[in-house]
Amino acid sequence: MASTTEENYLKALYNLSNSQGEVNISELAQSLGVSMPTANSMVKSLQKTDLVVYEKYKPVTLTPKGQKEAALIIRKHRLTEMFLVKKMGFGWEEVHEVAEQIEHIHAPKFFERMDEMLGHPTIDPHGSPIPDNQGRMQEFSYTPLSSCKAGQIVQLTALTNSSTEFLEFLNSRKLSLGIEMKILSREAYDLSLVVSYADHLQETLSEKVSERLLVRIIG
Repeated sequence: MASTTEENYLKALYNLSNSQGEVNISELAQSLGVSMPTANSMVKSLQKTDLVVYEKYKPVTLTPKGQKEAALIIRKHRLTEMFLVKKMGFGWEEVHEVAEQIEHIHAPKFFERMDEMLGHPTIDPHGSPIPDNQGRMQEFSYTPLSSCKAGQIVQLTALTNSSTEFLEFLNSRKLSLGIEMKILSREAYDLSLVVSYADHLQETLSEKVSERLLVRIIG
């Protein structure tokens, strides 16, 4: 059974490898806020239990066993976030830190019951896929809002960034998953988008914001 620290390393490796491909020790250390010698020592420890493959001066990769274990940690985290939002009334901006703690509980029946109570959701409150109980992650194909054109109608389906600050910004604009938006125009100078949705007849979203919003084109 992996320790909390080991689980954090596995999760970081999983997320980094999915977002950028190869992961080196310095990138891993930076993402976890630790020194390179500390990260190097932990990676060697994970290698002894067949969770990672690592050779000096080469990228770190998860073994199939490590990938599954990391995906199951992410499953617990995202199920917890969904439970907090759907069953306990938390805002989507409030759930990350609580889920960070609960994801390290080693009680499979607890999380299976949570999954059942939620009706076996496939995404978390931020639109990220929830791995199944075998660690398999469903792939979704969405388009960044920043890539869309004037005149298109889209539905907000996921986020590429779920920091508290960004979620609070979306709350202030009353933007949430499922919202349908019409793209009215794009500003040539700064690539910001002017959109309309619900009772917001003309809302300007910067390129920084629109590239973090993933959508499904519906018209």
